[in-house]
Amino acid sequence: MNKDLFSAIEALEKEKGISKEVLFEALEVALVSAYKRNFQAAPAVSVTIDRETGEIQVFSQLKVVEDVESDQQEVSLYEARVYDPHCQIGDTVEMEVTPKEFGRIAAQTAKQVVIQRIREAERELIYENFADRTEEVITGLVRRFEQRNVIIDLGRTEAVLPVEEQIPHERYRQGERVKTYILDVKKTTKGPQIIVTRTHTGFLKRLFEMEVPEIYEGIVEIKASAREAGHRSKLAVVSHNQDIDPVGACVGPKGSRVQAISNELKGEKIDIIKWSEETEEYIANALSPAKVASVITDYEKKAASVIVPDSQLSLAIGKEGQNARLAARITGWKIDISSETQYTEKSLSAIGLSGDTGSDQESADDTAGAVVKEEPGEEAVVKEETAAEETPAEESVAADAEIEDVKAETGDSEGTEQPEEDSKQDD
Repeated sequence: MNKDLFSAIEALEKEKGISKEVLFEALEVALVSAYKRNFQAAPAVSVTIDRETGEIQVFSQLKVVEDVESDQQEVSLYEARVYDPHCQIGDTVEMEVTPKEFGRIAAQTAKQVVIQRIREAERELIYENFADRTEEVITGLVRRFEQRNVIIDLGRTEAVLPVEEQIPHERYRQGERVKTYILDVKKTTKGPQIIVTRTHTGFLKRLFEMEVPEIYEGIVEIKASAREAGHRSKLAVVSHNQDIDPVGACVGPKGSRVQAISNELKGEKIDIIKWSEETEEYIANALSPAKVASVITDYEKKAASVIVPDSQLSLAIGKEGQNARLAARITGWKIDISSETQYTEKSLSAIGLSGDTGSDQESADDTAGAVVKEEPGEEAVVKEETAAEETPAEESVAADAEIEDVKAETGDSEGTEQPEEDSKQDD
């Protein structure tokens, strides 16, 4: 039994990577419990296993008495002095008490405890292995589905892809190979729990590091990212080498690099923009693929007014405001987008309101000034001028009256003669 147990422990160390010493210590503790359970043992019992031969020995602290009533708890003075010549009645002596039939008990106990300890050691090993791998991309096989969560087989353990960390409308098939991003590793009573995700922005960054050598080597740096998983993402990059275009490096020949990442994300659109220290330029780049006419920034409120050509307004805003939202996230600025026509109308409206107000104010001021500066002499002058202006009208009225008088006299004679002619014609 000892040889078989010893061989099994050595095999487990090689196959499972569990230290042989850890297994021996666990087995010693288990054998102590087994001995106490099967024998009326003294409170203080210890078990040792020889690391070379696998031999098991049980030691117990026995009380020295004159008359032994329990072999497992007491020892006679004669037998005790074999181990300790100076012991006396009432003393405690540690002696080997390995029972002859203990081998069978040890074998049964060892099997149960070693299996349990192997599981615990494996869990601890898995936790230590994955605890340092958070924010890494791992590949696994879809094993099964629990409610709406996906269980992914990582080989030595399993990971959980919760429903909230899944790309919307993405479907998984059993046995399908899938890449995920380690979000968290937790210790639980059932062992380590590995939480993975496919929606985190870190997943997008890691995919670019894997696909673009310039990013992995540090020549091109990802400065910021924003993502609406399954729909669209934006990535701001900068190059530390003047000879390398950061956007071109990420896009790859004929778009091969970015297309490979987009395919991994089930067709998610990815906008790669150039990061800039100039806020205005950075905001304009963030609204790509739309073209920006001008950017007006308010650093105190951290808000920007962006003016785009009329034909670019819908493109700048994006479907349901998606492009504008991602631009605001990646820059950290509040962005207000207007077309050139809208901006011009606003400007003219503002100017028109201020002009009307100014003219009204000026007329009011003039009126008020006239009232304040008015003097008696001036009033007379005004009246004289008014009279002078009215004189030609009065003269014309008088002349008209004379003419009317003449016409009246002439009209009377004409009026008397006309009836006579009419009477002649009648006759």
